[in-house]
Amino acid sequence: MAPHAPFKEVEASRPPWDSSAHPHYTQTINPGYTIGSGAYGEPNTSNHISIDPNADSRGFLANYKLLISAIVPRPIGFISTRSGDGSSTNVSPFSFFQIIAADPPIFVFGVNGPKVGSPGTRKDTLTNLLETGECVINIISEDYIDAANMACIDAPYGVSEFDVSGLTRGEDTKQVRVPRVKEAVFSIEAKVVEKRDFTSKRDPSKVTATMFTVEGVQFWAREDALDEERGVLEIEKLRPVSRLGGISYGRVTDIFELPRLSWETDLSAEEKQLIADRAKENAAK
Repeated sequence: MAPHAPFKEVEASRPPWDSSAHPHYTQTINPGYTIGSGAYGEPNTSNHISIDPNADSRGFLANYKLLISAIVPRPIGFISTRSGDGSSTNVSPFSFFQIIAADPPIFVFGVNGPKVGSPGTRKDTLTNLLETGECVINIISEDYIDAANMACIDAPYGVSEFDVSGLTRGEDTKQVRVPRVKEAVFSIEAKVVEKRDFTSKRDPSKVTATMFTVEGVQFWAREDALDEERGVLEIEKLRPVSRLGGISYGRVTDIFELPRLSWETDLSAEEKQLIADRAKENAAK
């Protein structure tokens, strides 16, 4: 969804932020759900259409808008870096970000396209990562989302988003020379394991995205947000923010739990037979 114009007028027409809304647990839609029951309610009979992302008539922006509205909610990696000569720092949010392993702690994120407003110019995060191979991944919470969004500004290289946003540099990192965001409840010092460039289907000479795989080498967790065993962060204290489509963000308020079933211990012989019978029916169609 494109930014509203004029946005401030549209925003003023909406309800104010509900500070009383806190993460809380609810039941699932149907606590009585049984094996093989499928989706809830009547099936939607609308047709699906097939979309070729590389069709000549379909541009990059159409694919981008579709994907960021469909792949939601996305966690945000608020990534801080430092230039190779140590003279400047940078911090910027990336929603093409995810954890992929815990032993060792491995994360992946993508730096897409050139710097906004500067065709052919690398984003500051990319420049710094290529020079140092180091970064800190900070998790964005509700209480500094405006500051994190301010860090999206297309400031010239050398102007630190720490200064633009008013966020605090944590210069106490242990294994990288990059500052963490002190306001973040959880931060990860990380080092680049692998870099891979991706080129445009329409112009193979143009690098349109760079994927970084990084290893977390040191964690920082706010003490009051940890449980008594110091093994889990409390969602009430973390209050994470996610990206949706366009300029939209999401907050965590309603939570439900679904235990993962075991084939051997949780399914009865009758349920296993039901699954086998259904498989035969489907194979015969």
